Amino acid sequence: MSPVLLTWAHPAFEGLMGVGRRDVTPPPGIYARNWGAAAQDIADGVHKPLLCTVLTMRASRADRPLVLAALDATWFRGPEGAVSIREHVCRELKVPDSALMIALSHTHAGPSISPAEADKPGGAMIGPYVERVADSIVEAACEALACECLAELTVAAGRCGLAADRDLQDPESPRLVCGFNPSVRADDTCLVGRVSAKHDGATFATLVNYACHPTTLGAGNRKISPDFVGAMRETVEAGSSGAKCLFLQGASGELAPRLQYTDDLTVADAHGRELGHVAAATLEGMLPPGKGLAMQGVVESGAPLAMWRLHTRSASAVSGSVKTSIELPLKPTLRGESQVALELSRCDDRAGKERLHRELLVARTVGAGAATSKRPVWIWLLGDILFVGHSDEAYSLAQIELRAAYPDLAIIFMNVVNGWGGYLCPAVRYQQRVYQSQQSPYAAGCLELFVSELKRSIDALLAHAGTPRPSLNRHHVRGVSDQ
Repeated sequence: MSPVLLTWAHPAFEGLMGVGRRDVTPPPGIYARNWGAAAQDIADGVHKPLLCTVLTMRASRADRPLVLAALDATWFRGPEGAVSIREHVCRELKVPDSALMIALSHTHAGPSISPAEADKPGGAMIGPYVERVADSIVEAACEALACECLAELTVAAGRCGLAADRDLQDPESPRLVCGFNPSVRADDTCLVGRVSAKHDGATFATLVNYACHPTTLGAGNRKISPDFVGAMRETVEAGSSGAKCLFLQGASGELAPRLQYTDDLTVADAHGRELGHVAAATLEGMLPPGKGLAMQGVVESGAPLAMWRLHTRSASAVSGSVKTSIELPLKPTLRGESQVALELSRCDDRAGKERLHRELLVARTVGAGAATSKRPVWIWLLGDILFVGHSDEAYSLAQIELRAAYPDLAIIFMNVVNGWGGYLCPAVRYQQRVYQSQQSPYAAGCLELFVSELKRSIDALLAHAGTPRPSLNRHHVRGVSDQ
């Protein structure tokens, strides 16, 4: 047998995994206004169903399951909805808070899941709907646990051009506006995960981690919709024999489709197919489950030919998880709840009232009046794969820097997980007064501090799991080099 000189494999994890799904399309008449410019408060129909898909993962039956719920929803405006759902799911599944990530797709065409908006038109339906969502997560998780089997999660990277930078210099004024900026290249990384049963190699779940605001549909849209996520999911599932697809929103603080804010549902579907075909192509290009590549020598020909061949490899079963917090400074000018509430009570402008209402919910979430706010972060290590989820909306710099710092790990980075607060923007954006820095309750430098502290937490988790900080070596290279 020829000697093995080098090996290469996709980042992977081997353990017990299962998947389940529930439909969480809201009832007609629920409050569903996500745009200040919207003339309506309630949708008049459904474009595509909203879904909750849950993947459970653990190294063995002796371990508690990690529960990853991909939920078609916009945001947890105010802490009430997030807290009630998380507490219910953790209690029913008997898992700690550190083992649950509810990753919102962030569609801007979904219903409210904030009980604090009960006084809005259709707001009386929000409370019962939030309870239904919580029950649906539990049911989907129980389905996943009931069908869990020994499986392999493998991750590869593709490239998708759907997302574009949206911090545009207004050609008619000194300000930056929120829309397609053709002068900046956006992060186009699309991480795709494949969950395959060990006994027969069949794929039963897929993951798509991509950073792009689902804002194809804007203020004029009157339909409940998962935006581009719906057609993306349909495309991926059609190409993977129906394996359930979970969409995980990446660090998309400044990223959105070039064409957006439309009421044309066909545009959202086209965007979804674009991303879906990239994900399907990435799946097609992955090595078979349980396989890597081995270089077995050089054949002299017209050129010296490196002979790489498929070989059997075992995926890592190392696992670890932690919930931590990163303390971020708040703006000294951040207004308290009473101040905002008073101005809101005096405001007659519809769009202005919407902005003030959101400011009030943000103040309630981060604790305005304090100097800092402890922002929660969830980190899971599964083999060569790192899941990082946080409640705010980070710019893509966060995922770019993390992936560069840990080149041997596939880092699935997720915005809007288990809650919501505000944007994490580069410091330069505070000087330019872009929308995201104006909306954010955090002071300038928050993104840079967040990334620095996040690296510390990741290093601690790697050390605790007995995994040294990864570095490339000449004998084994993991397959994230294509990122």
